[in-house]
Amino acid sequence: MQDKLCTRHVLSIALVTAWSATAQAADAPYYNPANAASPSGYTTDYQLYKTIGCPGRGLLDAPCKESIAAKPEAKPAAVGDADKDGVPDDKDRCPDTPAGAKVDASGCELDSDGDGVVDRLDKCPGTPAGAKVDARGCEFDSDGDGVVDRLDKCPDTPAGRKVNAQGCELDSDGDGVVDALDQCPDTPAGDKVDNKGCTLPSTIVLKGVNFDNDSAVLKAEARAILDDSAKTLKRYPGIKAEVAGHTDARASDSHNQALSQRRAQAVVDYLIAAGVPTDALSAKGYGEAEPMADNATAEGCAQNRRVELRIH
Repeated sequence: MQDKLCTRHVLSIALVTAWSATAQAADAPYYNPANAASPSGYTTDYQLYKTIGCPGRGLLDAPCKESIAAKPEAKPAAVGDADKDGVPDDKDRCPDTPAGAKVDASGCELDSDGDGVVDRLDKCPGTPAGAKVDARGCEFDSDGDGVVDRLDKCPDTPAGRKVNAQGCELDSDGDGVVDALDQCPDTPAGDKVDNKGCTLPSTIVLKGVNFDNDSAVLKAEARAILDDSAKTLKRYPGIKAEVAGHTDARASDSHNQALSQRRAQAVVDYLIAAGVPTDALSAKGYGEAEPMADNATAEGCAQNRRVELRIH
């Protein structure tokens, strides 16, 4: 009887020891065969059965729910920044920005004045909105006078001419002839001047306005002279001028009178065609009545066959 009790006691101790070892084995990962709590150093036999799939449960215990280990969340792949501008490639709309350039949130270089030229290259950073600019970001100055086209009231100024703030050539004496062309730069205020900026005399002999003998047809060389006269007359709205025709003393008075009238009218017709108002001009023939040289010589006769512009 005593032997039986002793055997039972030993068996109990063995069972407790096995249970303790089994519990320790269950604490170890079920997928790891190494087990320091096992007498063999490995999880085997009934220890293996107790620990596989459901650590800590025995053969007669209620089955545990199958547990599926959660997979670690995949980390997104790192996004590069190829041009090193601080904007990731997937958001960079300007992927080839030069090194060191300042960029906006889209990875594009800044253009503070919105002229289409980035700040890094813009030599005129304060361009007004809507102004047309060149590759440097500066407004165009087509005639190179120092006044940008947007403000230039005289856009075709010849190279090298001095201009005012409006881009127009200077006219120091205010006579309507710019300084670069003014041969009389100190004309008194209010004087009417010719295209050289000199005061108009009351009578202007149109030298070079000639006719063939006994003809009222203008010669070709007369056109340039009359064009210049038309330009002067058109500068002064309201001006009145008489075109006076003259002849030499050859032929009869009546013939010369009629011839001089036709010649004066030919000049008037040309000036009107050149843009001078019709009511600014009148034609009058004086025949041989007002010679300016001696009709006894060929030279004198040539001087007397003339046309004059008489300013009123």
